[in-house]
Amino acid sequence: MESSPENTTSEYLDLPLGAFLDLVASDNPAPGGGSVAAVAVALAAGLSGMAARLSARQVADADGLADRADAARRRVAPLARIDAESYGRVLDAYREPDSETRRERVSDALSGATDVPLAVAEVGNEVASIAVRLVEEGNTNLVGDAIAAVLLAEAGVRAAVTLAEINLSSANVEDDRLGRAKELLDETAATVRRATEVHRPG
Repeated sequence: MESSPENTTSEYLDLPLGAFLDLVASDNPAPGGGSVAAVAVALAAGLSGMAARLSARQVADADGLADRADAARRRVAPLARIDAESYGRVLDAYREPDSETRRERVSDALSGATDVPLAVAEVGNEVASIAVRLVEEGNTNLVGDAIAAVLLAEAGVRAAVTLAEINLSSANVEDDRLGRAKELLDETAATVRRATEVHRPG
């Protein structure tokens, strides 16, 4: 996709971390909240993979958990760029000169942009479920990292779901995506309660 001053969508995964953080803080509207939520979930998946690999003695299916965490990371990380691109289509729609056409295009673009943060939330919910297993059963030396993964995943889910709800509200669209968003929030919140109620020796 060709970049524009309003929506710079370079391949974020190829950037040094400092450069990505500078880009988030810049006066460009993208990468924004959806991209950052995707990165948060990817980081949570990375922590989960590490905690799983270092829990082979404690968890019988540690290798499987690590594989699931890796797969989740590979799915969610590219959504940082995809979210920025979908937001770029919203910005393009706002530039439509005809007011009636603009209203329709913006609504369609916002509705379409909802799917990316919901995908981020789906993966975040899955990552939280992987990480909580490691909090409960994994290597006690990694319990802090596993809890951090749960909380990062939750932050990504909450941010992504909120963005999806804002998009749907702005587009005046009500469909089953709202119900799924609430389910994801509830499921992830329950996982966080499980993780934070665990008290283990350090």
